[in-house]
Amino acid sequence: MAQVLLEKVSKVYPGGIKAVRDVDLSIQDSEFVVLVGPSGCGKTTTLRMIAGLEEISGGSIKIGDHVVNDVPPKDRDIAMVFQNYALYPHMTVYKNMAFGLKLRRMPKDQIHERVMGAAKILGIDQLLDRKPKALSGGQRQRVAVGRAIVRQPKAFLFDEPLSNLDAKMRVETRAELKKLHRRLKTTTVYVTHDQEEAMTLGDRVVVMKDGEIQQVEHPLKIYDRPVNRFVAGFLGTPPMNFFTGMIRYRNDGVYFEYGSDSIRLADRWKDRLSKYKDMEMVLGVRPENFSPQSEGKVAGRDNAMKMKIEVVEPLGDKMDVYMAMKAHPHIVCRVDSHAGLKEGQEVTLAIDIQQVHVFEPGEKGINVTQELNNM
Repeated sequence: MAQVLLEKVSKVYPGGIKAVRDVDLSIQDSEFVVLVGPSGCGKTTTLRMIAGLEEISGGSIKIGDHVVNDVPPKDRDIAMVFQNYALYPHMTVYKNMAFGLKLRRMPKDQIHERVMGAAKILGIDQLLDRKPKALSGGQRQRVAVGRAIVRQPKAFLFDEPLSNLDAKMRVETRAELKKLHRRLKTTTVYVTHDQEEAMTLGDRVVVMKDGEIQQVEHPLKIYDRPVNRFVAGFLGTPPMNFFTGMIRYRNDGVYFEYGSDSIRLADRWKDRLSKYKDMEMVLGVRPENFSPQSEGKVAGRDNAMKMKIEVVEPLGDKMDVYMAMKAHPHIVCRVDSHAGLKEGQEVTLAIDIQQVHVFEPGEKGINVTQELNNM
């Protein structure tokens, strides 16, 4: 086990294409860190540079106490689990797991001890005589993980290992990986485009876009306090709703005006938003921060929006409701399935103004209320 440290790491491909830009990241010993972001954001390239499968164009990578910029992958003391499992089809499960140790000329009794130990931890000790074609997708993935475990490396690197599994198996295997990490306590770097995996697995989550790190933090802190509009919109299912409008001050408080309507913002934001007075800004509201109200309850309130329901998606105890209002045709809220909302219905939704966010304009507009949220 070891710390993994990236300092000003960059990757530039021929033609000047910058895949990764000056990434600084410190992954602590025994920590489980997840790199997440849209396709092309640089997360897999970053992982491959840690593994030594991609040469870095600048900066340094340290694993433990050693800079590994020029160290071959086989000498970095890491183990990587790939998306496609990369198992040898002609070998049994046992031989697949033992293969890397045999190449290192480890004694047979030690190989057997490690393979049997890993197989028992993963619950595949009854599958050791089978070949990969006789295994399910989840079983193959456990074999790939087992092959990494037996090496007892300083760090595990996972490259979207669950993407080939069905939804049910992804959830089950995700839980197994989390339990496995708690047991082994091996430093782990995990790449995914699935924000749900990132939120549930990571001790910390690294959100990337355009080769740059946008935010590094505990998953719930990122969710509650996104540093900018991109992070706010990327993490969360359904995604955050955004409204473009103006910051206005009146005698009794600060308001967000959108069209002919307005929402009174939390009083604790008065000072912070004063420099944005009469400027165009973006209001962010998560789907769960809307709540349907009867007309009697919202009469005279200034934190409500009137909308028309277009699509209702039942999800069991909750449902996602897609709505439209003037100038904002795509709005989604998540409410209790027994709220009685139906397609075509006009509805008034109250907003929890303590939980909304205000961003500067632009895709990466900073969250100007980040530090004041959830206080």
